[in-house]
Amino acid sequence: MSDSLLILDQVDKNFGGVQAVKGLTFSVNRSEIVGLIGPNGSGKSTSVNLISGTLPVSAGSISFAGQNVNHLPISARVPRGLSRTFQTTSLFPEFTVLEQVLAACHTSFGLNPMRAVLRLATARGEEAKQRNKAHEIIDFVGLSAVLDQPGSSISSAQQRLLMIATALASEPRLVLLDEPAAGMVAKERKDLSRLILGIRDKGIAVLVIEHHMGLIMEVCERIVVLNFGQKIAEGSPADIRANPAVIDAYLGGAH
Repeated sequence: MSDSLLILDQVDKNFGGVQAVKGLTFSVNRSEIVGLIGPNGSGKSTSVNLISGTLPVSAGSISFAGQNVNHLPISARVPRGLSRTFQTTSLFPEFTVLEQVLAACHTSFGLNPMRAVLRLATARGEEAKQRNKAHEIIDFVGLSAVLDQPGSSISSAQQRLLMIATALASEPRLVLLDEPAAGMVAKERKDLSRLILGIRDKGIAVLVIEHHMGLIMEVCERIVVLNFGQKIAEGSPADIRANPAVIDAYLGGAH
């Protein structure tokens, strides 16, 4: 049995006459942290949207957990174990941190809705279970101190941690983290690095799309580099750091 959880095979994405992604092939293994990097306009965000189901592929295939998911919408990919965060904060601002994570727990809520409405004993037990689960996730990402605060009142870095918490609430097998360190200072990025490693240690694979190279080099076991929609390199952090094609893509031919 293959250890690959996510497989992209010769994936293309066209927007009219523009080819945003061309022949993209790479995989993410179970319990592995992979980085997806590249200069602005390299196709990173498009690739994440293809993987998550926000955009359909133009050609090629995307497989997750042994199943082709090309035609599955994002709502069908989440219950299969694929979740993501976004570059921009995507929260219910009036919800508290706890309410936000509880709302995200619905994908694993296993009760008949009528039982929940009638407040039967099994429904109350399930509700308590989900609340305990939400508390555990909030503690895991480091937000217990702001548990009862509205999402709109916590810091930008805390809001990004809250997005990760909501992604974890669906009990994923793979989490796509899209620019998780945006706006963070050095200490916050260090805490984020530890959190990403902690997610991996729970047996969850992570695909990190990030501009901050220090974070990528610190947490990723393997890195895929895009430029103009195509993969130009793949390898360990040491390999990528020394790769002439990567240096050229980031610094230009005059380096």
